[in-house]
Amino acid sequence: MTENMEIEPDDRIDVVRRHSLTALVRDEIERHIVDGKLAPGDKLNEAEWATRLQVSRGPVREAFRALEQAGLVRNEKNRGVFVRTVSLTEADEIYAVRAVLEEAACRMLAPRIDAAQLATLRAHVDAMRSALDAGDHDAYARANVAFHDAIVATAGNGKLYETYRGLVGELSLFRRAALDVRSDAVERSLAEHRAILSALAARDADEAARLMRAHVDGGRQRAHEAAEPRATNDGNDGLSALLA
Repeated sequence: MTENMEIEPDDRIDVVRRHSLTALVRDEIERHIVDGKLAPGDKLNEAEWATRLQVSRGPVREAFRALEQAGLVRNEKNRGVFVRTVSLTEADEIYAVRAVLEEAACRMLAPRIDAAQLATLRAHVDAMRSALDAGDHDAYARANVAFHDAIVATAGNGKLYETYRGLVGELSLFRRAALDVRSDAVERSLAEHRAILSALAARDADEAARLMRAHVDGGRQRAHEAAEPRATNDGNDGLSALLA
């Protein structure tokens, strides 16, 4: 086939099918990483993932490459593909950029937020409250992430959201062993979310942006505190320090 020849219809279908499979595989592996089912340093086996997802190894291999470009895995020559580890220094840099992006998202969203968007944010905050009351740390973390994601997604800037999603994916790698986080720290995190929601509901862009920056900066500080040497509680399932 010369470079000027068109791709046959059947070939185009194969390209689309392969691309779709790769995206599905990538999303599934990324979900396992973000949810903590795959920890930093874990090895990803191409054959195992192909069997698990009932696909050929080609889409899995391509998904690994996409995840490497996204900064979620690393490919070590002659050793394989591993979930990447994010250092405290890298996490600091990510938090700094994230604070700017979320502050900007609040400024964009506040003047034009509608009832449906507010209802979505309230539902996420209510889910955080319910999870905290139930002691379900994983559910709290999921609702927390969903709250922030909803703000940036509805801000109206696709490139901002794309950049944000990449940062959040990398930040999810900054995980430590299970931690005992003081209940007052979680309550404080929840109160900060409520305050941000109230400022958005009042369409106060300056206040929403100020509260969001303070909240993300607080999350960075909590991450530092969590990373400090402390007595461990083996087997005790705790909440991640990433409360922002």
